Amino acid sequence: MEIKNKIIEEISKIYDPEIPVNVYDLGLIYDIKVEGRKAEIKMTLTTPNCPVAESLPKEVKEGAMQVEGIDDVNLELVWDPPWNKDMMSDAAKLELNL
Repeated sequence: MEIKNKIIEEISKIYDPEIPVNVYDLGLIYDIKVEGRKAEIKMTLTTPNCPVAESLPKEVKEGAMQVEGIDDVNLELVWDPPWNKDMMSDAAKLELNL
């Protein structure tokens, strides 16, 4: 669990360029599993046409790779369930006045 928390900490440094909230609190990370030295991450974007559809998943993968003890990251971009504002953390909702 400790490595998973370190991955979350790294991912939380990555912000959506259009919304001043990090991708974890925004609810874009659906699942993180760690087995040995490999992490599997399922994430989505706010919309399939998101202008950072190419770069944001790469940033998340690179962030997870920064964690000591992780040698490989398999990042899967998923669209089901579709992202919505209810997936944001309470802190993110407060930040955006929702």
